Amino acid sequence: MKHLISLKDWSAETIFDVLDLAVKVKAAPAQYADVLKQKTLLMIFEKPSLRTRISFEAGMTQLGGHAIYYDMSTSPMGGGKETIKDSIKVVSRMCDIVMARLFKHEDILEMAQFATIPVINALTDNSHPCQILADLLTIQEKKGSLKGLTLAYLGDGHNNVTHSLMYGCSKIGMNIRVGSPKGHMPAVEITEQCREFAKTSGTTLLITEDAAAAVHGADVVYTDSWMSYHIPKEEEAARVEIFKPYQVNSERMAHADREAIFMNCLPARRGAEQTAEVIDGKQSVVFDEAENRLHAQKAVLLKLSGMV
Repeated sequence: MKHLISLKDWSAETIFDVLDLAVKVKAAPAQYADVLKQKTLLMIFEKPSLRTRISFEAGMTQLGGHAIYYDMSTSPMGGGKETIKDSIKVVSRMCDIVMARLFKHEDILEMAQFATIPVINALTDNSHPCQILADLLTIQEKKGSLKGLTLAYLGDGHNNVTHSLMYGCSKIGMNIRVGSPKGHMPAVEITEQCREFAKTSGTTLLITEDAAAAVHGADVVYTDSWMSYHIPKEEEAARVEIFKPYQVNSERMAHADREAIFMNCLPARRGAEQTAEVIDGKQSVVFDEAENRLHAQKAVLLKLSGMV
């Protein structure tokens, strides 16, 4: 295993190995304080971020290494003056690991194809595997185990977080239900792949327009922004009308398991994809979830670097 491009490519065993390592790193950070000493992570950003940059940069520092922030909007790579192929070949000779937060999934695939160092997908239009590793770590912490649990996702099904949740859950033995309006369902190809993964792991995958059916009895209720970074502002009013029936509110949470937790990968808008009473309520674990980006990504850096 050289890269983290999509959880589609990782086995359940590998996912659990990284989660176990994240638990150890979180519990005893001092034991890993110098493991990546003299190692350099290049962080390539085409899309803006808060949690991604801070968690990777802080994580690399806490492991004894160094992180370089690279803004594609002010670089030859972003300006089209240099190809991804040429750029990544140069980077491979100067750094030890590269992570990239990009618009097009094809670009991260090209980086991985020509890189001679590990490549981490920190988000593309197709996948967000780092987020889901942090999510799984959080669920494991709160529930004690992952296998056999049911996660319900409500909102825009055709986005990177939904796709990666489907890959992650179907791989490691969690049932997943996606409640989304018509025209905003997960990609057909990814749905078919995850159905096969679910068969192997003995779990179920439900894609439905019925929000209540998706949430009924669920152990985890998850939502994400209705306005992803790439969506034009002028589409907001129309999208609010489309997704309003999928808002996570107290009534919706009441149909989940009594001990259900609420998750949102953030940023979140109170009154939109969820109400304030839900995200600020006792079932919400969104800030534990955000913190776990740090611990899960430290585990990814250690695993891909081959230092543990």
